[in-house]
Amino acid sequence: MNGILPVYKERGMTSHDVVFKLRKILNTKKIGHSGTLDPNVDGVLPVAIGRATKVVDYLIASGKVYRGSITLGFATTTEDLDGEEVERIRLNAPFTNEQINSALAQLTGVITQIPPMYSAVKVNGKKLYEYARAGEAVTRPSRQVTVSDFRQIKEATWDAAAKTQTIYFEVAASKGTYVRTLAVDCGCILGVPAVMSSLTRFKSGGFEIKEAIKLSEIQTLVTNNELTSYLRPIDYPLMQYSLIDVNNDLWERLKNGGWFTKNELNIDADVIRMRYQNETKALYQWDDQKKVYKPLKMFSNQ
Repeated sequence: MNGILPVYKERGMTSHDVVFKLRKILNTKKIGHSGTLDPNVDGVLPVAIGRATKVVDYLIASGKVYRGSITLGFATTTEDLDGEEVERIRLNAPFTNEQINSALAQLTGVITQIPPMYSAVKVNGKKLYEYARAGEAVTRPSRQVTVSDFRQIKEATWDAAAKTQTIYFEVAASKGTYVRTLAVDCGCILGVPAVMSSLTRFKSGGFEIKEAIKLSEIQTLVTNNELTSYLRPIDYPLMQYSLIDVNNDLWERLKNGGWFTKNELNIDADVIRMRYQNETKALYQWDDQKKVYKPLKMFSNQ
């Protein structure tokens, strides 16, 4: 079985749990997912099966859209509700829409983030959460990410008893963006501690949440021999690249990683998708020094 399947990851399980269960359901080991979701986050998790694992990087590279909530008034070790509370204040009054919108706007565009201590980012070969659990201090590397949209999706709510306020948001961001950190940074801009109190991934790898299938549904589809109709082809995340259908002569060179000129292919693009007999076989990239197209990624030579 080869293809891409949009899985709905439920809360309470890790992305690795999804892959582990799918390997049993589909009776195959060659499965990879396109971007980790924390256990307390639900939503769409595109999964590559068989030869489609070769395009996982291209699934990951696509932007992601989330919806969730930020609660102002307290902070935790993990920047979400899974961690221990480390700070709490009672807000004097709720922030206005103008104040909230201004804070979210300051976190759009190309921004610099410092990943949370409770994350899988590696420093000196060791994951940050391993340092955190051992109580060891370490300098976290900053990274640049792109947040193309960060906005409220409904009116913020005020808890008069707890003196906290909850913001409901949608964010569209590049790979590597920590939404937990966006929540904390929003609080910093407003001058109060904050935490990501809920999160759902609505879009990833070109799939929307309405297309995602639960593991229990996948088991039923397999039992009824109906799963193949839900699989997307291997080249699903490669559609943005210009397409060349190669003939038998070109295929003989292509399958051995041969180079091509623009005149041979009659195309002028930086990256092209090479297809033979209706199957994408490779991505080729233009080498401006050598004036040829050279292999960028080979998917199959058969």
